[in-house]
Amino acid sequence: MLIHRLSLPVGEKGTKGKPGGYRSKSEWFHKSRRLHILQVRLAAVEEDIATGRVHVVRGGKGFANNRHNLAASGLTETGWRERWEAARWFLSADGESGKRFGNETIRVTPDGEVSVKLPKPLEYLANAPRGRYVLSARVAFRHRGQEWADRVAHNRAVAYEIHLDVLKGCWYLTASWKRPAIQAIPLQAARAGGLIGVDTNADHFAAYRLDAHGNPVGNPQRFPYGLTGSADHRDAQLRHALSRLLRWATRIGVSAIAVEDLDFSDGKTREKFGRNKRFRQLIHGIPTGKVKARLVNMAAEHGLALVAVDPAYTSTWGAEHWKTPLTSSKRAMTRHDAAGIAIGRRALGHPIRRRTKPPRHHQSDGGGHRNVQAESGTRRREGLRRTRNGTSPQRAATGRAVTAGNQRVQHRSGHAAEHEAWQQDPFALSL
Repeated sequence: MLIHRLSLPVGEKGTKGKPGGYRSKSEWFHKSRRLHILQVRLAAVEEDIATGRVHVVRGGKGFANNRHNLAASGLTETGWRERWEAARWFLSADGESGKRFGNETIRVTPDGEVSVKLPKPLEYLANAPRGRYVLSARVAFRHRGQEWADRVAHNRAVAYEIHLDVLKGCWYLTASWKRPAIQAIPLQAARAGGLIGVDTNADHFAAYRLDAHGNPVGNPQRFPYGLTGSADHRDAQLRHALSRLLRWATRIGVSAIAVEDLDFSDGKTREKFGRNKRFRQLIHGIPTGKVKARLVNMAAEHGLALVAVDPAYTSTWGAEHWKTPLTSSKRAMTRHDAAGIAIGRRALGHPIRRRTKPPRHHQSDGGGHRNVQAESGTRRREGLRRTRNGTSPQRAATGRAVTAGNQRVQHRSGHAAEHEAWQQDPFALSL
């Protein structure tokens, strides 16, 4: 993209899908320097790949930086070395289905006994038959302990890792296993009992429950999360918000959750939104990749289906058609709550637009043209309505009718453009 924009004259406007030249000579100069830096970095990486050179810091890059800044990290040299060595002191073994208790190297029995299969040079240290060393301590799993017990009872694969926590002075045993492939279900089955429309934002999930007919039920729900701090803290915040969302979905008895199929991989580049810094920060803050990966697995744990829909105009049309009608003295609606309704209606196969009642005083158009959508079999339903004397309605300065005659633009689900390449029909991802 840098090469493309630098090749254009300064100030040249872009075309559809491609940006134009840079706005000033100063910006062109700084971007040319940026391009030169990136080319140098790329050449260095390609040279490392060709020569097989790998840049690795034993114990981690963070420990290496702390070693050169002991005062700032609040550590002594002895304390730093203990942590650095502990980061390398671990023992792990992958699981093996069919082996006793699911792992031959590190074996954990249902009652918590841990034994390790010693290699040949260390078999003289064994305190149990067949070259095994049994630890004196017993282990217990508080989180998903029953699920772990079921796996080891049927000799299904379980991977283990033993590591040291220097701060607490304790050794820990971590168990992990791979879940079976998630099965897809028919879309009609996912829609049968209604669903929850979820709008993903940079700091919260906005959710609204809809019945099978697309009508919003109850009040909107918001599940906040913070994406500041360490990576572990951010991951825990996201996992906690998703857990609350899934528990609420299970409690109210819906069978599916509708989410937007978001992908900002093409919209995060500096060259596409170079001057719109706030917008780039906003889309960078939405954890789309993590939400997809976690929500699919966590929804399967609760027996919920996941329906992904096209995110086009859900916030705009949701705010236009649902925010004002649902706002009351006892309910505060935001455009994100309205977007959740739009997402849910699109997943159910309904149009986002509300059906409104005719004018109040009589059946003619004295109070303005009626905006109730005509039936699909009605002839000329997409055309402009005529006035009483048979003339065309008054035109605005832009050349369009004052009344909303083109219903195909406003009623998205009936629009032929919705079935073009950019539109993605809803589909079920998981059970």
